[in-house]
Amino acid sequence: MFLHHKKLMYTVRVKESNPALAALMLEQFGGPQGELAAAMRYFTQGLGEADPGRKDLLMDIATEEISHLEIIGTIIAMLNRGPKAIQSEGMMEAEDMRLMGQNSTSHTEQILYGGGPALVNSSGVPWTAAYIDSIGEPTADLRSNIAAEARAKIVYERLINVTDDPGIKDALRFLMTREIAHQKSFEKALYSIQPNFPPGKLPGDPAFTDLYMDMSQGEGDVEGSWNSGELWERVTDRDAQAALDGGDGSCDVDLSEREQVALETMAARTLSDPDARPATGAELGAGPGAGAVDVNPREP
Repeated sequence: MFLHHKKLMYTVRVKESNPALAALMLEQFGGPQGELAAAMRYFTQGLGEADPGRKDLLMDIATEEISHLEIIGTIIAMLNRGPKAIQSEGMMEAEDMRLMGQNSTSHTEQILYGGGPALVNSSGVPWTAAYIDSIGEPTADLRSNIAAEARAKIVYERLINVTDDPGIKDALRFLMTREIAHQKSFEKALYSIQPNFPPGKLPGDPAFTDLYMDMSQGEGDVEGSWNSGELWERVTDRDAQAALDGGDGSCDVDLSEREQVALETMAARTLSDPDARPATGAELGAGPGAGAVDVNPREP
């Protein structure tokens, strides 16, 4: 059960109309790092959580994220309130069009959504549940939540940097700071689970858990605690990086007699002739920029 309080969680003060800025603010309303995505991520995790402590935490933060959605949506509405009224009353002039046209999304927002907060990102892409990457394993989801809060903080930093409106900066700084608080809560919840790494129940194969595969070699190689030292067996030799199971690195499958006949028939039908040099469109229509072509093609 949810109850709505008519007071915002944080006061919103907007200095002047600015549809282009409103369009940028949509990133935290209907974008992948935005407040709706966060609310749905934690709400659905909370519904499925069996641990009472984590369930309480997730429902608390999910509900708070809805209040943050209300704040950012209110900022968008305030930035659009004047232009929305002018357009609604048919009072649009050239200067109003210039102001509205600073961002292609602000055109869409005004014409399609009437200046109201829309569930799209700053490029006009509709919100999607595909933004939610919960997997139903607490240690994996909590790590993902920590990363989501970190990404949201960075987006808020960038939004703060694109406005000189002190009231908006103040509200955005509050929202950015709450991302930090949520990261702290999620980290505490993660480390209250012992052990919490690796995620899930099955242990890794000890033959491979400490291998570091040095696959990108050459100038720029750097060794650190993440790829060398007593925690790692560093594999640099190219041959040693293949067939780690001790086999020959090949592949095979057992087929039924019927499948084997079909495979041989298909292979014979689609056989390539390495000696063929047929004339193709590359030769028949070649012009400048076509690259190398076969000047003496042969029919198979």
